[in-house]
Amino acid sequence: MISTQIIKSSTSTAANYRAACRGRSQAEFFSKIYIVVEEADESLFWLEMIEGAQFNIDTNELVRLQQEANEILAISSKAKGTSGGKSS
Repeated sequence: MISTQIIKSSTSTAANYRAACRGRSQAEFFSKIYIVVEEADESLFWLEMIEGAQFNIDTNELVRLQQEANEILAISSKAKGTSGGKSS
């Protein structure tokens, strides 16, 4: 079910960001921020799937969530790139 998948990916994004902020080394930070990028991208994927399926939902809310997911993805990708890894 899409709702279960988006809940999992979005909460993983948040939990791994929190873990990255508490990282004990740059390597640990990079490892966690890499997961944040993957999970944020997956959240965006599920939002796009919802849009494509044309469910009866509030389109303004969907657009807002997509914008927020894109912002989180851009910020976390930049953090990943500046922490010693390649930027996406």
